[in-house]
Amino acid sequence: MFNKAIKGKFKPRNTKKYKGDTKRIVYRSMWERKFMVYCDRTKNVLEWSSEEIRIPYMFENKHRNYYPDFYVKFINTKDQIEECIVEIKPYHQRRWLQNKAKWESALIFCKDNNYTFKVLSERELF
Repeated sequence: MFNKAIKGKFKPRNTKKYKGDTKRIVYRSMWERKFMVYCDRTKNVLEWSSEEIRIPYMFENKHRNYYPDFYVKFINTKDQIEECIVEIKPYHQRRWLQNKAKWESALIFCKDNNYTFKVLSERELF
């Protein structure tokens, strides 16, 4: 499915679920916007935020910061509370070296914080 590059501000209906500055919620694609709507309206999503977590990483011998698209705290299919970092990217961008560097650091961050890490593309979203 086509992911039109579009940017806008998102206003959640359930502001108590959003953990962060609700005035700064920005989507950079329609896929991200749809995921925001999902988080905002889904009962099993207890908390969520967008680009509120900073994960340091190295790329091309430079220190950089990665701000994952989403943090989500939800009740999973086993009725357990799970915390997850979610990145939304087109499938072909999984091969990009900079993304790989970001995601390697994200996996370490998630392991240290008992989170899971997921990269969702058009293959998982639709």
